[in-house]
Amino acid sequence: MNKVILMGRLTRDPEVRYSSGDNQMAIARYTLAVDRRFQRNNSDQTADFIPCVAFGKAGEHAEKYFRKGIKIVVSGRIQTGSYTNKEGQKVYTTEVIVDEQEFAESKNASSGSSESYTAPAPSSGEDVSDDFMNIPDGIDEELPFA
Repeated sequence: MNKVILMGRLTRDPEVRYSSGDNQMAIARYTLAVDRRFQRNNSDQTADFIPCVAFGKAGEHAEKYFRKGIKIVVSGRIQTGSYTNKEGQKVYTTEVIVDEQEFAESKNASSGSSESYTAPAPSSGEDVSDDFMNIPDGIDEELPFA
């Protein structure tokens, strides 16, 4: 099974191209900076930079809505390949072919807005009722769906 799920921030705006021919298809390429859970040997780098490719509608969505710095979640598969560059050297590639992609935070959070809603804490004399009725002990036998 080849399945990968990543959450990270775009390092730059997606680069989008369209295939040629009658059935043009969007091909979006972007890089995700995915934070590591820990640091190795006091390294300054705390993220991996994962290249991703989205085709078709997903590519169009990336072109329209994704911008540098936004946090997204991507699921897809890892694909490896190789090519020979202009100097005649073989170059190996690894990238994520995107199946699904979505925003991982609100637009306000990604734009750095510090405005957020926090529910007020109840005062000490206030009833903290959550509008649910407590079921008395021993009544389980009478409930038809238990």
